[in-house]
Amino acid sequence: MTYLETAAQFYREVAQTPQVGLCCVQSTPLQLPGLKISLPMQEMNYGCGTTVHPTELGNQPTVLYVGVGGGLEALQFAYFSRYASAVIAVEPVGAMREAAARNLQIAAQENPWFDTSFVEIREGDAFNLPVADASVDIVAQNCLFNIFEPEDLTRALKEAYRVLKPGGRLQMSDPIATRPIPAHLQQDERLRAMCLSGALTYQEYTERIINAGFGQIEIRARRPYRLLDSQTYNLEENLLLESLDSVSFKVEIPEDGACVFTGKTAIYAGAEPFFDDSAGHLLQLGIPAAVCDKTAAKLSAIKPAEIIVTNSTWHYSGGGCC
Repeated sequence: MTYLETAAQFYREVAQTPQVGLCCVQSTPLQLPGLKISLPMQEMNYGCGTTVHPTELGNQPTVLYVGVGGGLEALQFAYFSRYASAVIAVEPVGAMREAAARNLQIAAQENPWFDTSFVEIREGDAFNLPVADASVDIVAQNCLFNIFEPEDLTRALKEAYRVLKPGGRLQMSDPIATRPIPAHLQQDERLRAMCLSGALTYQEYTERIINAGFGQIEIRARRPYRLLDSQTYNLEENLLLESLDSVSFKVEIPEDGACVFTGKTAIYAGAEPFFDDSAGHLLQLGIPAAVCDKTAAKLSAIKPAEIIVTNSTWHYSGGGCC
């Protein structure tokens, strides 16, 4: 079997016999007023973070969710977009589609506001999304793209870019590796399917996103995910995997490179009331301003003695400039 066939077989198994806590950070599913999540859906929460950011889901966006899992995040997205086919969930594994449909039927019984028509489950995969060009506001995936080998990841990212409207968002949660994963683990197809051996480093992961055409990346969260210990995984030293939640925008890449926000700020500490770099960045004396990593580097190079650049917090919620 190919590694993708191995992954499909694995998720066929966990659709039929849920594995609680599989490849996910141990956290309570997002709580929203009037939203009830059944136990079967919680048990199939096969993700490593979240792609659902409530403060950004106004105006009832159309969402394409890749890899439906147990349907949990599809239900959460539907909470904000309550109309037929508001959420299109694409899933290649038949058993997973069936399990998600059952879970959504339970959700309709337990949540008076929810109708199963809000989530349309379609057969398909990340490389051939069954929707038209520039037709959805959001593409989301949780702990799926890390399974792909690098060139397949690029294919999936370009396909997401194709179906997004201009200005649309790719919302992802994936494991990343704090250093390159050794070949003997990358080649273990079972571990790859379990989201334990396919992760790229942060730099490699973000470069793939930018190379697919996305002009702006915003990091929502970065935190420890799993430890591959040296004894179990035949490593010279322990290897930490992290969970990265990101939002990438379908906007043009600026001439000087994509804007990547990781929570850095720039603070002017000079003798004047403000500093203007004549490139669109105005810093008031003593007041932190959110900046992308590219702008942070430029500002610190212009006046290293007067502009303080803070470290990445690996959390960004808007504001600032690039």
